[in-house]
Amino acid sequence: MVENKLKIRGARHHNLKNLDIDIPKNKLVVISGLSGSGKSTLAFDTIYAEGQRRYVESLSAYARQFLEMMDKPDVDSIEGLSPAISIQQKTTSKNPRSTVGTTTEIYDYIRLLFARIGIPYCTNCGRKVSTQSVERICDSVLKDFSGEKILILAPIIQRKKGTYEKLFEQIKKDGYSRIRLNGEILSLDDEIPPLDRQKWHNIEIVVDRITTEKSERSRLFEAIQTAIKASKGDVMIATEKSEKIFSQNNACPYCGLTVGELEPRSFSFNSPFGMCKTCNGLGVKMEFDADLVVPDKSKSILDGAIVPWSGRFSAFRRQALRAVGKKFGFDLMTPFDKIKPKHLQIILHGTDDLIDFTYRSKSGDSSWQSTNSFEGVLSNLQRTFMETDSESKREWLKQFMRDTPCNTCNGKKLKPESLAVKINEKGIMDVCDMSIDNCYDFFSSLKLTENEQYIARDVLKEIKERLEFLMNVGLNYLTLNRLSSTLSGGESQRIRLATQIGSNLTGVLYVLDEPTIGLHQRDNARLIKTLNKLRNLGNTVIVVEHDEEVIRNSDWMIDLGPGAGVHGGNVVFEGTVNQILKDEKSVTGAYLKNNSLINLENKIRNRSGSLIVKNASENNLKNIDVEIPLGLFVSVTGVSGSGKSTLINDILLKTLENHFSKSNVRAGTHKEIIGLENIDKVIAIDQSPIGRTPRSNPATYIGAFTPIRELYANTALSKERGYAPGQFSFNVADGRCFACDGDGVKQIEMQFLSDVYVKCDECKGKRYNTETLSVLYKGKNISDILDMTVYEALNFFENVPAIKRKLQTVFDVGLGYIKLGQSSTTLSGGEAQRVKLASELSKRGTGKTLYILDEPTTGLHFADVQKLLDVLNRLVNLGNTVVVIEHNMDVIKNSDWLIDLGPEGGDEGGQVVATGTPKEISKAPGSYTGKYLKKILKK
Repeated sequence: MVENKLKIRGARHHNLKNLDIDIPKNKLVVISGLSGSGKSTLAFDTIYAEGQRRYVESLSAYARQFLEMMDKPDVDSIEGLSPAISIQQKTTSKNPRSTVGTTTEIYDYIRLLFARIGIPYCTNCGRKVSTQSVERICDSVLKDFSGEKILILAPIIQRKKGTYEKLFEQIKKDGYSRIRLNGEILSLDDEIPPLDRQKWHNIEIVVDRITTEKSERSRLFEAIQTAIKASKGDVMIATEKSEKIFSQNNACPYCGLTVGELEPRSFSFNSPFGMCKTCNGLGVKMEFDADLVVPDKSKSILDGAIVPWSGRFSAFRRQALRAVGKKFGFDLMTPFDKIKPKHLQIILHGTDDLIDFTYRSKSGDSSWQSTNSFEGVLSNLQRTFMETDSESKREWLKQFMRDTPCNTCNGKKLKPESLAVKINEKGIMDVCDMSIDNCYDFFSSLKLTENEQYIARDVLKEIKERLEFLMNVGLNYLTLNRLSSTLSGGESQRIRLATQIGSNLTGVLYVLDEPTIGLHQRDNARLIKTLNKLRNLGNTVIVVEHDEEVIRNSDWMIDLGPGAGVHGGNVVFEGTVNQILKDEKSVTGAYLKNNSLINLENKIRNRSGSLIVKNASENNLKNIDVEIPLGLFVSVTGVSGSGKSTLINDILLKTLENHFSKSNVRAGTHKEIIGLENIDKVIAIDQSPIGRTPRSNPATYIGAFTPIRELYANTALSKERGYAPGQFSFNVADGRCFACDGDGVKQIEMQFLSDVYVKCDECKGKRYNTETLSVLYKGKNISDILDMTVYEALNFFENVPAIKRKLQTVFDVGLGYIKLGQSSTTLSGGEAQRVKLASELSKRGTGKTLYILDEPTTGLHFADVQKLLDVLNRLVNLGNTVVVIEHNMDVIKNSDWLIDLGPEGGDEGGQVVATGTPKEISKAPGSYTGKYLKKILKK
């Protein structure tokens, strides 16, 4: 009998210490431990990687070269491994066409529903579109094409792929002699050239060619009838200049507008049959924005108010504008915000009036005169953008452009005929613009005829089930039209989780990475219910998680540690939650037993005014005023989708960045921010990598490597040889290894296997040439230094203040275990964020800085949260302000001030529910944060 366990033997990947673990299958298993203790290495780099590798290896060598192979984990054996699916923290797609609806496939089912039971309406008169008789089509053709020579065609294939040899034979058998293939008329008696099966094709039968006159009505009627019969409902009328399809199926009896037969692709914004022709289904157009072109409206045109016109050719353009001003009566010395609206219209959008314009060069050696119209600043920039062959110029111009809703479809992405199809008075985009819970209510309460109910029964079941899955993972505030690229890592992870539940697979190993990211405590219960449902289907669910509620609801726990990095990689505990509470060795168990362990002490607070955001109305914010006290530790709380990120990241951060760094990013809609004079800079610290290449590392990021290289350049041997600090940089050719260019490893491409990295034969992974490595400081060469942990280096450079000060801050944020030369790409999101914090701590601040952090506890263990709070407390004690967007109750309870948004997510959010101290919020009626805060403050 096969034992129902996943047996791992000799796991040594990264920092894992030759682990032997038995994981029960068909259970909800949580892997916990300090950041850097090896959780992700065990779950993703070992268990999932081996599962994926075994699947890919079962494919042919030909198929494998097209798939991304994961590295083979360093493990002796894994028995009982099921097919593995990884659901990680990464944004689903950067594709501007990818939405929540398309990712979850809900939109595909909605398109099918609208194609089958949707009722089309006329886009001209708004009346219901109905079937159209041959007689009415005939009358419309005589009216629309009076006196013209026309082709009467029967459209058989419209924009479909294939070779269609048998179709051509059948058309000939039916008695037709000519076809129009991709716009070219061909005789069926001649040999038809073979078609490319991978390309789109249009095929129409040529029924007749006549001149539309009343005397030919009888012949026209007969030809239309024949075409409709051949194409099953449609007839195409083509002239030399245009073509138009008439349909017996759907046409307006009053306007004659033909909609044609509804198909699912009629509602696809990725198909030419459904997309808006102006924006190609994107819903937005990239256009020049007057606010970006003229960012500082207090300047005059001569002072350079029009930024893209203040460069090399400014003299020529100034003289053109001076001629325009002379004709219409405005002065180029007038501040831009004081120019009359009618004159601004001329400056920005141009005029058809002729302008006498004389241009003289500065040197006076050339001049010319012309009389022409003035095209306007924005029109000129648009033309330049379209006509230039210079990619760098186009990229430069993009900074003055902004995505604006398409004025044809108003951002709805589809053509007017598709938008006019309705079910229960709602168009397809009206439905997709609803929040998930409102969308579910709409489909649950549809009023349909008996026939419509029969047609839509199975489709509605699929739509409602998938919407319910999204609601169960706490995403009820999203809309189906929400772009995938705007989702947070946690949101996109939960969308994929909901999609997996919908697939109803069994016997699968699911590996999840902190699914609670971005989720309020209120919604945790629903997520846990979803994870249990996945387990109950007969799957094994392994979750890397720090959330207390998820840990307490798990069936089995694996706690790694005891420390992080080289001090981690051991199994400290494995068993049930009840057993870990009695375990003395587990740090996780200690925090589960005693919530009061995480606490801030030594607070020094000097409130120094406030920032007031006035009339914030971006996204779902309800025109709110928000006061942010300065000199305090402030947490912005609220359920997912309540407007936290919109308020802090889209409005506050972007406005401050524009103010301090003169950038041109668009800030969210608001009236103003009062109190900017109370701070001198803003710093956003997120969890993005500290570098994009393996060469970047903590030592270079925090600025410690420069004084280290200077120290080595000042040794006696370096001075004797004339070595500068650049000799000790692996980015400079002088001192680095010539064979690996300072990487220390060489990449070997393995075609259909994953690339292999091997130590460089020349330098043995040390990155430098032998001459550079011969320079020693206290018996260590530069490569030895990069191989030291922060803790080791701190002791080594104890008497070098410039280096020690920078390393001390990294140690203080709990990263004493990472190596100075460790590749930045191997750092977790939480580690990267703390390196950035350490970098800021090492700088000499003014005490008037505003720090903004978005969920800084992501990936952090209870013990790491305490270290993070200590660091943030140090920043505030120096007089700075720290604003965090957070769901973690330990951070929230230790904050000085809370701003709670809500009460719900999406349309039901965007209001200030309560502000005050944690104790005050815990008593606030209607605050979900307060409800959970009350429980934790009692403990």
